[in-house]
Amino acid sequence: MDVDICEGTGKSTLSRHLSQVLKIPYIPLDEIFWSPNWSSPSNEEFQSRITHVLEEHRSKNTGWVIDGNYSRRMGGLVAGERTDCIWLDPPLLLYLPRLILRTFYRLIGTEPNCAPGCEENWRDVLSPNDKSIIWWCVTHHGYCREWGESVIVEQGRVEDGGIVRRIGGWGGELRWWVGEVERLAGEKYDAGDDSI
Repeated sequence: MDVDICEGTGKSTLSRHLSQVLKIPYIPLDEIFWSPNWSSPSNEEFQSRITHVLEEHRSKNTGWVIDGNYSRRMGGLVAGERTDCIWLDPPLLLYLPRLILRTFYRLIGTEPNCAPGCEENWRDVLSPNDKSIIWWCVTHHGYCREWGESVIVEQGRVEDGGIVRRIGGWGGELRWWVGEVERLAGEKYDAGDDSI
């Protein structure tokens, strides 16, 4: 399962929860991509890191929940193996205040950074450039929606037999869907299926 598209929409929180419910590993792409002091790898190095992690999980035949939106840097490494793609597409007015609050918590040290050794600072967070996750989300929201639509065209909506599930709105649709996943996972687990 792949949860992706736009930063700050709750994909990491959802991915961790799905990982627990489905009893499969959680793979946060930010931790694989970023090295200390926000140094980024070449595309080839990043693909090598992802390949290593995926091979580790393939050998255990466990499946995975992966979160992130590094598709241009990954090539088709994840897209070719995912069974589901969850596109979290809430309104900017819903997720921007949450993102600002989480960013503040990271700045004061009460919430972990997205990757070890990648601390945020006030200057970068408040600057109008791509070093600010807040600025990035505001300026890239439209692009993320266009990109999400292109993924739907390429891989199809779940409702039409594809693998992409777009979850938008103010939270009700997401709560309903997570409840259904929990219910189905519980039924499978209660039936003695330990492969979840």
